[in-house]
Amino acid sequence: MALRDDLMSEIKEAMKAKAADRLSALRLILNGLKEREIALRGDGVAISDADELAVLAKMVKQRQESVKVYLEGARQDLADKETAEIKVIEEFLPKQLTASEVEAAIAAAVAEVGAASVKDMGRVMAVLKAKYT
Repeated sequence: MALRDDLMSEIKEAMKAKAADRLSALRLILNGLKEREIALRGDGVAISDADELAVLAKMVKQRQESVKVYLEGARQDLADKETAEIKVIEEFLPKQLTASEVEAAIAAAVAEVGAASVKDMGRVMAVLKAKYT
């Protein structure tokens, strides 16, 4: 719920600053979270932090695909709008690891599991998924 609280305070700030584009993107995020919560409520499950992050990651991916399509269609204005939304959504996602950090995390997981071949990849992935989203 901390994400939702942060989101609500950002919405209030955007309203005060009269930042229409940012406000629109923030409302899209809130709407996406509410939709996921309603879908999970039908199953009798509350939305978790992992679910919230998954919703945000999905929103970023959808917008990246839209940017690609808009650029192919020579619609720079729409691509810019989607890119701005991506930046707002990414503010609420955890910091992405750099390539060197990813390599170090993989090496540590391989050492921790004692992986010797490709057959051990499942165990390595389990360790990585537990530590990183």
